[in-house]
Amino acid sequence: MSKSKAETEPVTATPEDELEQMARMFKALSNPHRLRIYRELASCVCKSVARTPEEFGNCQCGFAERFGLAPSTVSHHFKELREAGLIHMKREAKTVLFWVDQEAASKLRHVLNG
Repeated sequence: MSKSKAETEPVTATPEDELEQMARMFKALSNPHRLRIYRELASCVCKSVARTPEEFGNCQCGFAERFGLAPSTVSHHFKELREAGLIHMKREAKTVLFWVDQEAASKLRHVLNG
């Protein structure tokens, strides 16, 4: 039984799909707390030459104290950033590491720089 053309060809994002994704990213960043969290994560990555999550991941536990927010609020903001495709997460025992999605960051820079 042969596969249909739709099953064998890679799916490419349409310009409309790209705009929808960008809108989700900007919506997530429209909250000042999420923007601060994202900027801090991005600044950690930019200062590092590391390329793996283990080398430049951040634990969310310090953000609540640093920003004066409840841990549950910080957790919600990280969830929103993750669902928008801006960050990734990885659990290691009791620690959850987060890092910026470099492709998403590049798309944001491209849109903002024209």
